[in-house]
Amino acid sequence: MAGWLLAGTALAHAGSLGSAEPVSVPSWLFALTGGGVVVASFLFTSFVTDRELIRAIHDRGPTVPVGPFLAAGRRVLRLVGLVGLLAVVLVGLVGPSAAVANLAVLLVWVGWWAGYAMTVYLVGDTWPALNPWRTLSELLPSFDRPYPDRLGAWPSVAALLGLVWIEVVSPLADAPRLLVAVVLGYTVLTLAGAAAVGRETWFAAVDPIARVFRYYGALAPFQRRGGSVTLRVPGAALTAGETGVAVPTGPRSDARRPVRADGAGVGRDRRALVDGLDDVAFVVALVWVTTFDGLVSTPAWAAFGRPIVAAGVPPLAVYLGALAGGFALFLGAFRGASRLVRRSAGTYVTTREIERRFVLALLPIAAGYHLAHFSGYFLALSPTLAAVLTDPLAPPTALVVLALPNWFGGVQLAFVVLGHLVAVWVAHAIAFETFTGRLQPIRSQYPYVVLMVAYTMTSMWLLVQPYAAPPFL
Repeated sequence: MAGWLLAGTALAHAGSLGSAEPVSVPSWLFALTGGGVVVASFLFTSFVTDRELIRAIHDRGPTVPVGPFLAAGRRVLRLVGLVGLLAVVLVGLVGPSAAVANLAVLLVWVGWWAGYAMTVYLVGDTWPALNPWRTLSELLPSFDRPYPDRLGAWPSVAALLGLVWIEVVSPLADAPRLLVAVVLGYTVLTLAGAAAVGRETWFAAVDPIARVFRYYGALAPFQRRGGSVTLRVPGAALTAGETGVAVPTGPRSDARRPVRADGAGVGRDRRALVDGLDDVAFVVALVWVTTFDGLVSTPAWAAFGRPIVAAGVPPLAVYLGALAGGFALFLGAFRGASRLVRRSAGTYVTTREIERRFVLALLPIAAGYHLAHFSGYFLALSPTLAAVLTDPLAPPTALVVLALPNWFGGVQLAFVVLGHLVAVWVAHAIAFETFTGRLQPIRSQYPYVVLMVAYTMTSMWLLVQPYAAPPFL
């Protein structure tokens, strides 16, 4: 029974960045230390000014031919994806009503959004093959109606923010039937959209989940090039703005490929990860939603929201306003820093081009946020998932939840710092691919270092806050 209660508490807010083990030193000291580490790492990387050395670090790596295994592996992953989606729907409807004993809830939050998502940025992106909605869309006719180019990827930005808002304000992790309803609604919308504008366009420009994994996959050390897989330094693909695989960009299929400082393109089968403000906004949203998910589980948020709700503002509107306002603040801060980069570097490179290139340096931060929370979450609830998998309709009454040691809270903090350190290095490499000379690339990074310090201190502070369920929801 104790295991059920502990697991239920963990599932109640599946996406939180907060709730690390309590620490015995002031939270402000942790935040200040994290910011200091980022500054120190920038000072260290500023000594690396040899472009050829930077390129050698990023471009070299062992390559393994995997062509003969691609077709078989794709078929296996497609089958796994379809079986997983079917299990979520069926078990969510007819399985136990208790969330911790329902395979649908555990599979979505523990198995997929925690465990699988970590493999995407730690290993490589397999979502294009595993994606059950993409597999189902291939069975339907496509009308290939023109997709309005003016929309770009903005629908995916709105959808990502909307999904996080739903996850925060509704008991998705506690109500299996509600989870099934959301999954079915997402399925209908996705299949209808893919049929209307074409599968490639939909999953490249509109579908938020496919775009999240596409960006996470670009951070991974294993990158597929044609029929081969290359092991590279994590984040190496970000410095050239490459995708992990050759994916058409739908309405922007003719978008220019990223070009290095020496004029060499990155390859005919590569496409720019970021082409416009819509892509920039999506990456910033990916960082913000993880921060927001942690913010709403802190005592500070409860203290902030309580008087607003008491004044008559609906709680759902409070959350929506905070979500939209925080996103605007994060996006404005990044764009403001990009304008300052143009000044500090003294360059003729446009602000739009600076934004397009440097926003990719935020992806390691988003991955570090995700890993900080979900590593412990996944480890703690993996035994529960394994036990429920043995008999989804009649799971064991005694479910095991691992009690992680107190020192694991320090590991979570280290993951946040590690993500920011990778971000500093990626920004450094991008600077030397974008600007000339030795001092100009270093000077260009000053505004972004300040921004990353702010991000680091915020995330470190959130991570050491005790969990507090908002009393006004």
